[in-house]
Amino acid sequence: MEISRKIPDRPSYSFDDILILPAYSEVLPHEIDLGVDFTSNIRLNVPIVSAAMDTVTESKMAMALAQLGALGIIHRNMTPERQAVEISAVKRAKSVLIRDPITIPPSITVGEAVSLMDKHEITGLPVVEGEKLVGILTSRDIRFEPNPDRMVSELMTTKLVTLKENEPLGKAAELLHKYRIEKILVVDDIGRLVGLITARDLQNKKENPEAILDKEGHLLVAAAVGVGTDLPKRSELLAEAGADFFSIDTAHGDSKNVIETIKLLKSRFPKIPVIAGNVGTAEGAIHLADSGADVVKVGIGPGSICTTRVITGVGVPQAEAVYECAKALDGSNIPIIADGGIRYSGDAAKAIALGATAVMLGNMFAGTDEAPGETLLFEGRRFKVYRGMGSLGAMQHGARDRYSQEHVTEMQKMVPEGIEGRIPYRGPVSEVVYQVAGGLRAGMGMVGAASIRDFWKKAQFCRITSTGLRESHPHDIAITKEAPNYKSL
Repeated sequence: MEISRKIPDRPSYSFDDILILPAYSEVLPHEIDLGVDFTSNIRLNVPIVSAAMDTVTESKMAMALAQLGALGIIHRNMTPERQAVEISAVKRAKSVLIRDPITIPPSITVGEAVSLMDKHEITGLPVVEGEKLVGILTSRDIRFEPNPDRMVSELMTTKLVTLKENEPLGKAAELLHKYRIEKILVVDDIGRLVGLITARDLQNKKENPEAILDKEGHLLVAAAVGVGTDLPKRSELLAEAGADFFSIDTAHGDSKNVIETIKLLKSRFPKIPVIAGNVGTAEGAIHLADSGADVVKVGIGPGSICTTRVITGVGVPQAEAVYECAKALDGSNIPIIADGGIRYSGDAAKAIALGATAVMLGNMFAGTDEAPGETLLFEGRRFKVYRGMGSLGAMQHGARDRYSQEHVTEMQKMVPEGIEGRIPYRGPVSEVVYQVAGGLRAGMGMVGAASIRDFWKKAQFCRITSTGLRESHPHDIAITKEAPNYKSL
């Protein structure tokens, strides 16, 4: 039997195998623009995306990231209805214009109105009778009301300050200041309520200039979908809830199921961009791009909680995968996300220098306040739970189709490709983003790149040995005080 040569002559590289070469620079880190065009009409101000994992991203994480200029992808290990609620929570939160606000009729009691306010964590409700706007009930109107059985019509404010639809936000700020109020009702040409603007949200926009917003001022958010049987229902609910992206969440993106899912989503929701993956080869990236993917996600097994490579024997070292996929899609205007293998901000810099448009973080975000799950105490230190979507726990809760095991119902017959563990508590996610972005800026400054596009052009690499890797880390010293952006392995 004749066997053709299957092993290439050169090795494939991971992030630890390479370093970016320094070069002449006139660029200071604070002068660098980290913004990237993610699609033709959506720009990220920080090239970071959160992993669609059930111990990483729900609405709280997505809100925090969007305000910082990054993108959150809400995981799908929940019912379609609950995932739609999570998307809605992001779209309603801290939006400059709240479309279709929750309203009440004047005929309900104050007690019922207060219950609605508490449920949705809001402080005011427009009062609508039929299609007519008749008032607004705010916490100021009922602050000292002792009788919860009084009717809303008795206490609501009827002298309304309104803004016409499509009038500039500057006028809303003027009206809020002039009348010393906290909410402006937005109406159409015949006086019907179409939205609500609050003073808090206008102030929030001012305090978060890097926030990524849609054309109406709502935070951007992505939703993960699978290739399973619930795709039609789930995608419909997510689109109705306002998802700005679909992210097809599978372990092997270069497959018939994923390509058919891309085509289905693009035909049913042509205005919603699709992130597709995961792939690890140039051919896989091209297949997804040719099928209509707007963004390609790269990474087969590099995650800290992923065991795909050792269980299946399949994978590509992440630096190699990112470079080959970026080279294959060069000139197509289709961005790639480097998903997995990012342990330090320097890894993020390497991934982007190799051609990635953004990096996807899971481990680094899972220990933050905004990640789902409780904080645990273990031997005097705080931790949070982190698990792979290929772990037994995640697969039991719905992630089986991600690994083509949707038909398996018995736990002992599942073949997991991930583990569960705990990671150190890291505080607010804003601090993690600040450190990653700061390290990326410093790396770009050392090669003289003022933008991500410059970084792609100017960055050159050298290969290092195991001795070079040891030399790169702190050595010959006992660390007595931890740095916020470094942990020993």
